[in-house]
Amino acid sequence: MKYSLIIPVYNRPDEVDELLGSLTQQNFTNYEVIVVEDGSDITCEHVVGKYTDRLDIKYFQKPNSGPGQTRNFGAERAEGEWLVILDSDVLVPEGYFAAIETFLADHSIDAFGGPDRAHQSFTDIQKAINYSMTSFFTTGGIRGKKQRLDKFYPRSFNMGIRREVYMALGGFGKMRFGEDVDFSLRIVEAGYKTALIEDAFVYHKRRTDLKKFWRQVYNSGIARINLQLLHPGSLKIVHTLPAVFTIGVVLLFLGGAVFPWLWSLIVLWALLIFVDSSIMNNNLKIGALSVAASFVQLTGYGCGFISAVWNRLILKRDEYSAYNKNFYK
Repeated sequence: MKYSLIIPVYNRPDEVDELLGSLTQQNFTNYEVIVVEDGSDITCEHVVGKYTDRLDIKYFQKPNSGPGQTRNFGAERAEGEWLVILDSDVLVPEGYFAAIETFLADHSIDAFGGPDRAHQSFTDIQKAINYSMTSFFTTGGIRGKKQRLDKFYPRSFNMGIRREVYMALGGFGKMRFGEDVDFSLRIVEAGYKTALIEDAFVYHKRRTDLKKFWRQVYNSGIARINLQLLHPGSLKIVHTLPAVFTIGVVLLFLGGAVFPWLWSLIVLWALLIFVDSSIMNNNLKIGALSVAASFVQLTGYGCGFISAVWNRLILKRDEYSAYNKNFYK
């Protein structure tokens, strides 16, 4: 068996149905699919049953323990040479495995990752959220851009790793959020070689509304400080920019008359996002929604980052007591 696709699931039967449907369109067939239900209230067992005659698929249920431990559960039951980790809210394009096979034929690596994109079938808000996560005006445009990275750190929505490397490193840690970055950092720190396969992209739905998106990026902001404490030196200047933006927004609303130039900067930033996203998506509505999604992306991450600086760095609270409900079971 060449590949084992490991898919952790929590209350997402409809999205699993779409993901498995996309896998049936692959020309490459030397892989198995392992779906692990992480203590869901709404299971996808009936969905998996629809595909047993078209996919080499295994289904497991376990008590809730978070995505990292659920992936480890699946890895322990996998048979493939490569373990491919996918989020349950992605769609796999037809040429996904062909891109991986072509790359691996010419490169000796231990782990890889691929970019994410928005599918044409996604809702307008999902396309706007995708823009906010990949735009130069929000994240610096570094996501999935090989030429902007000194080292590549795969993310768990689309990650592949040799089975023996996964097992040697003990898989994912117990963090609820940021566990994929922690794992990628450990892969690189151990001296293994990683690479971005730009053509091995997936369509990634992420969150379906701005409230859920805010919570997601808030937790990511918290995770960044936890990661710095686990991996000193992993925090870069770019990771602090959302916090700077958030502080600027607070100053704007508390003393806009004192700092009138802040209004001009915010308006210019919003206008650039509106124009860029509208052109990219050929849709003015998505352009407007992208302004809102980008604002949520930066302030949500910034608030989580500032909260973690206060709790972890200033108050010196440990990661368990500071964010037990968010990160650990």
